[in-house]
Amino acid sequence: MTDIQNPFLTTYDTPHQTTPFHLIKTEHYEPAIEKSMEEHNQEIEAIINNPETPNFTNTNVALEKSGARLDQVTTVFGNLLSAETNDEMQAIAERVMPKLSEHSNNISLNEKLFARIKAVYESTDKEQLNQEEQMLLQNTYDGFIRSGANLNEEQKERFRQISAEMSLLTLNFSQNNLKETNHYELPVSAEQLSGMPESTLEAYAQVAKEKGKEGYIVTLDAPNFIPFMKYNPNPELRKELYMAYNTRCTHDNEYNNEAIVKKLVNLRLERAQLLGFSTAADYVLTRRMAENSDNVYNLLNHLLEAYTPTAQHEVEEVQALAQETEGKDFQLMPWDWAYYSEKLKVQKFNLDEEALRPYFELGQVIEGVFGLATRLYGITFAENKNISTYHPDVKAYEVFDKDGNFLSVLYTDFHPRAGKRSGAWMTSFKEQWKDENGNSRPHVSVTMNFTNPSEEKPALLTFSEVNTFLHEFGHALHGIFANTTYQSMSGTNVYWDFVELPSQIMENFAIEKDFLNTFAKHYQTGENIPEDMIQRIVDASNFNVAYACLRQLSFGLLDMAWYTRTEPFEGNVRNYEKQAWLKAQILPSVEDTCMTVQFSHIMSGGYAAGYYSYKWAEVLDADAFSLFQKNGIFDAETANSFRENVLSKGGTEHPMTLYKRFRGQEPAIDALLRRNGIIHKV
Repeated sequence: MTDIQNPFLTTYDTPHQTTPFHLIKTEHYEPAIEKSMEEHNQEIEAIINNPETPNFTNTNVALEKSGARLDQVTTVFGNLLSAETNDEMQAIAERVMPKLSEHSNNISLNEKLFARIKAVYESTDKEQLNQEEQMLLQNTYDGFIRSGANLNEEQKERFRQISAEMSLLTLNFSQNNLKETNHYELPVSAEQLSGMPESTLEAYAQVAKEKGKEGYIVTLDAPNFIPFMKYNPNPELRKELYMAYNTRCTHDNEYNNEAIVKKLVNLRLERAQLLGFSTAADYVLTRRMAENSDNVYNLLNHLLEAYTPTAQHEVEEVQALAQETEGKDFQLMPWDWAYYSEKLKVQKFNLDEEALRPYFELGQVIEGVFGLATRLYGITFAENKNISTYHPDVKAYEVFDKDGNFLSVLYTDFHPRAGKRSGAWMTSFKEQWKDENGNSRPHVSVTMNFTNPSEEKPALLTFSEVNTFLHEFGHALHGIFANTTYQSMSGTNVYWDFVELPSQIMENFAIEKDFLNTFAKHYQTGENIPEDMIQRIVDASNFNVAYACLRQLSFGLLDMAWYTRTEPFEGNVRNYEKQAWLKAQILPSVEDTCMTVQFSHIMSGGYAAGYYSYKWAEVLDADAFSLFQKNGIFDAETANSFRENVLSKGGTEHPMTLYKRFRGQEPAIDALLRRNGIIHKV
């Protein structure tokens, strides 16, 4: 294949130089990555061999700009590995990931390059640099130190080995999770689905049809799994599906992740200790708002203390309802929780999630969410069918600023399919930066796994799916509004425990009447969602909120247990997990289940020693949204301040500095406790 035939190795002749997905074939990735690594090496050599005295421009800025094509190729490849993968893509990943890891190490461990970085860092008058430049100077130096630049030769070699092994293990972890999820299917009869919502029956029939089978099939994809647990009256079937979901990657087959977990945990510990840290968490948290493990545990324990009494009461209420049906000796189990919780919610608030679906048709929700951004920030969205996408389900929008100038491309990808991992996420196909050619705008993407349309009905979302959309869209706004000089600090490239603030603040709008009234209309009649239904949504917003909080805290405790270790782990993964999150568990523990082996966030994602970030950011978002509530939820001045001081600034300043500039004060936990109706004794 000649370079001309490979779209990655040419200048993109597309709207806004978007990725030409229609031209990209699987066989293009590997040669493009190889060629791009060669180009990057040449760029690095040019920096090293520059005869001029090392300075900020010829060293730090030159390094920042290097590897642009490699970044372009690997970004597309990495994103599609999550959103549209296949066996061939995964095989390529297994071949190129170690090479990419080695390539990265060759740069960060290059002594001549580090000598220039260090010389610039030590000789530069920081007062002569602006805020962004100072941050790039610091980040570059810190990045090399954290990547082993100060290690001796023997240590550097071991660092290389660790990096290569981890890159392959994280890939294998994700692949196993996806394959195990896709492998499972539960055929069920109409009788076994008796009493379940019509929309769910249609979805299960659609799955069967897509698999070329008759009847109904339940899978472990969220739009299949969640309604089954919530509405199926048969406890044995619920247990069967629950166990299938929660024992993924534990079975005696090629998808078992237990050995991978041990290796990853131990390698992350070894890497941290090589660099002079006691634990993997210590290594991670020095570049977080939390700063250290003590502060993380203080937050988790404070929330645990505040929410546990309410959570226990919530469980007692659900248990009591279950006993009315099943008898006074009935013991509520995890597979019963969603079913009886839903019944209690209907009983207490007359709120049935299925009754809400007709008001949340996906097209209308899109209009509502986009309309919210228009109202807050003045931006507008226009679908452009001339922009190529990687799957027919994906749509591409041009985003324009309030002055009409082009701001960003936004891709949306809403429904599950075999090549897409579970969950929901935002990512970028191109970051934002500024150079001699002007302000190069970003291409961002939101990917979800929402309820599919059926042959009879369009995609009708649950209220929780509407929340998920708002969450990921908040991340997207963080990318869309990016306005920094350097790509490495643009958009969502911020401290990890700050990255969830822009997303979680958007979720607050989901229970605001004035927002719901802008788009929630019956998909058949066009009638607005009834006011009393909105009120019930608001009234039910804190239903079982404490239990949900403890669930998240348990994940945070599990994460920290894995990464605050000072010694390698050689024990039983399942037993360790059960002990790690014990104090946050209220329902009985179930033998053989294990979350760690499928916990992509902390094993193959970027949340190792960072899952607490969701609760950390929840404190921030509750405090921040209180300002919107004070000034009006659509207040343009407040929104503009949030845009200018948080969303557009990326990682150019310390996040607490940015937050205080917007909010006028440091965040207080009280706002979250008030929002959730938790009694807090000061």
